Amino acid sequence: MKKYLFTGFLFFAGFLLTNNVFAQTLKNFFNDSEYPTVYLGIDFSKAKLINDPMANAIDIKNRLYYSINAVTLNETKKYDFGKAFHKSSVSNDLSGVKKRIDKINAENILSDNVDDFNRLKESDINDVVKGLEISKSKEAVGILFVMEAMRKMEKNNEAAVWLVLIDLKNKKVLMTKRYEEKATGFGFRNMWVSPIKGALTEIEKNYSHLKKEYGGE
Repeated sequence: MKKYLFTGFLFFAGFLLTNNVFAQTLKNFFNDSEYPTVYLGIDFSKAKLINDPMANAIDIKNRLYYSINAVTLNETKKYDFGKAFHKSSVSNDLSGVKKRIDKINAENILSDNVDDFNRLKESDINDVVKGLEISKSKEAVGILFVMEAMRKMEKNNEAAVWLVLIDLKNKKVLMTKRYEEKATGFGFRNMWVSPIKGALTEIEKNYSHLKKEYGGE
């Protein structure tokens, strides 16, 4: 019995230590403008396009998902990750999300089920991260957006997207936050990249609240 109790104690102590390490990493990220940060792109592996039956799912998978990710890299004034996350610099590594796009089954993209707009849980986001190829770093936090759903509506189109912060040393999820953003613009690419801009605007605007909630200050 003593052996089992001791083993249980060690497991619990290890659990607390691991959580404390993750909490400290998150605190360092939010409180240090020089903390190494890597933008990992937009993961579309779970994304559903709702109420757009005429959309070309093959083209979305083979071209447009890549194009949307490219916009976030090329239009740096609109998609300023350093500004949104209060970092002096943010590097990029989208190799993981590009490989995930390669493996998407186009038949799973289109949906007519409105419930698909709000179906993912934090456990689903953890699964996405587990399956993502990420280059490990001794000390860095990765910024990943996971697209949950894009919904066409009569008036206002909208998207549900998750912000995920990842400890790149051990590929552990540090935090997740879900955003619902309006989608505007002409053409599929411009329309469905705009919610990322909306999320970045919210992040920048409410950064002090995020810092207080997740950074311990």
